[in-house]
Amino acid sequence: MINFRYHVVSLTAVFLALAIGLVVGTAALNGPVADSLKENVNALSKANQQMRQAVNSMEEELAREEDFAAEIAGVVLPGKLAGKRVLVLSLPTGRDHTEGVVKMLELGGADVTGRIDLQDKFIDPDNNSDLLELAVTATRPTSAPTPNLPGNGHGVETSSALLASVLLDRAPGATPVSEADRRAVLATYTNGNYLTTSERVTAPAQAVVVVSGQPYVDKDSAKKDESVVRVAEQFDRTGAIVVAGNGSADSNLVAFVRGDAVLAGSISTVDNANTIQGQLVTALALVQQLTEKEAGHYGVGDAAASLLPRLPQ
Repeated sequence: MINFRYHVVSLTAVFLALAIGLVVGTAALNGPVADSLKENVNALSKANQQMRQAVNSMEEELAREEDFAAEIAGVVLPGKLAGKRVLVLSLPTGRDHTEGVVKMLELGGADVTGRIDLQDKFIDPDNNSDLLELAVTATRPTSAPTPNLPGNGHGVETSSALLASVLLDRAPGATPVSEADRRAVLATYTNGNYLTTSERVTAPAQAVVVVSGQPYVDKDSAKKDESVVRVAEQFDRTGAIVVAGNGSADSNLVAFVRGDAVLAGSISTVDNANTIQGQLVTALALVQQLTEKEAGHYGVGDAAASLLPRLPQ
C-alpha cells in the first residue's frame, strides 16, 4: 500500500534531483554562458554609444549648416529682389515654414504686398458649392471689369481665379483693380473664414510664392490634393511663381508640378523650403523667375535639377 510517507519521500527525491541538476548545470555553464552574455551586452552598449554620438554629430552638423545658410543669405540676398512686389500665399500644409520664407524674401529687399493664409475650409471639398456662390457674390467691382472666371463648377478653382485677379498684376492694358475692390473681395473670404491676411494688401503683386507642404492623408486626400493644384494653376498667371514645399512625395504640390510638363515649364519648385537652406533657395528661385523668366526645380529630391539656381552676375 502506498501511504503518505511514500508520497513525501518521492516528492523530496524529485525536488532534490532538480536542485542537484540546477546546481550542476549552472556550475557547468555559468562560465562560458555568462562570459558570452557579458561580451554581447558590452558590444551592444558600445554600438549604442557610437550611434548616439553619430546622431549628436549629425544634429550639430545640421545646426551648423543652417547657421551657415542664414549667414550666407545675408551676403547673397540683399538687393536681389529690390523693388519687386511679391505675394506670399500660404497653404494649410505649409504654415510651419511660411514665416521663414517671408523673412528671406524681405532680406532680399522684396516688397511683400501681403501674406494670404488659405484655411482648411478653402480646400475642403464639402465647401465646393459655397465657394462657387462666394466667387459670384464677391465679384462686385466698382472700377474694374468682372474677370472671366472658370465655368467648370469647381469652387476652389473659381475662387482662386478671383483672388488671383485682385491680388496679382493684370495683363498690360487691362484696367487695374482698385484698392476698394481688392478689400471687398478679401473681406468676403475673410468673413467666411476661408482665409486670413497678415496685414492689409494695398497693391497687386508681380510674383507669388505658394508655400505648401506634405500631401493630405485623410479620406478626402485626393480631392484636397487636386484643389491645391488648382490653386497654383490659377495663380500661375504672372510668369513668376515659386512653390516652396516640404518634400516631393507622390501627391504633394511639388511632385505634381514637376510631373506636369506644362506646369514644370512655368512654375519653379523647391522641395526643402522647410529648412533655412530651402528658404534661401526659394528667394533665389524667385530672382531667377523675375530676371530670366525661367522656371527651375531645386532641393534634395530625386527630381530636383540642383540644390540652387545659377544666377547671372
